[in-house]
Order: sequence, then C-alpha cells, then structure tokens
Amino acid sequence: MGFKLSHDDDADLTESHEINVTPFIDVMLVLLIIFMVAAPLATVDVKVDLPASTAIPTPRPDKPLFVTVKADGAVAIDNEVVSEDQLGPRLDARTGADRDQRLFLRADKTVEYDRLMQTLNRLRDAGYLKVALVGLETGPAS
Repeated sequence: MGFKLSHDDDADLTESHEINVTPFIDVMLVLLIIFMVAAPLATVDVKVDLPASTAIPTPRPDKPLFVTVKADGAVAIDNEVVSEDQLGPRLDARTGADRDQRLFLRADKTVEYDRLMQTLNRLRDAGYLKVALVGLETGPAS
C-alpha cells in the first residue's frame, strides 16, 4: 500500500464517478453457468400424451388410404388386415405402385411407440415416404 504525502495536484483529490462493473460481470458469469447446468435438468421428466392434436386439419383427399395399427399390433389397410410381409405389395396394389401418394397412419392409443416405428420403417422400406399421422382433432388450447 502506498501513500502520497504531497498535495501538489488537486486532480488527485476528486472523487471517481465511474461504476466498477467487475463484480457485476463476475455475478453474471456465475448465473450463466448455473442456468447452463440447470436447463437440461428441467426437461428430464416430461410426460407425453400424443394422441390428440390442436393443429389445423388439412383438407381430406377424396379417397384417403388409411394404414391402421390396431391395439393388438395388427396392421390394416383401410379395413383389410394384412400381414407385415404383405404390407408393401398390398399397398402397391391399392395405389397402383404410386409411391408419391400420401398414406394416413393411425394407431390405437395403447400401441407401443416401438410398434408404431416398426410400421413406419416397413412403409419406408416399401418406398412410401409421404406418411401423415392421424390424431384426434381438439379445439385450440386455452
């Protein structure tokens, strides 16, 4: 620590009116680190209920082709139950091998997500990439 004994210059006696922002920056950096660590933890336990949607419904085509996964895991094209191996050939017969036609996939609420993904994979393997998911239409969330 040093002292100045002579008072030759009056400029040394004036008060400094500048804010010391160093402690403020330190506090902001600590808060930033806390939020960066805590933010991913807030999304770990998210419950999901997927069957209903508040999206604006799109116009329905004249003859939509529904692929349905029933509660027991059986797959049906419209009302006809088909085996998993016959899904691609039956869709080709129904669409005239038009793989650009949109398919409407609907599933029972109790169907496991893995089972639904297996059906989507089979549709993709058969060449049908335009798949719309069908859900219950509800009113806008309030």
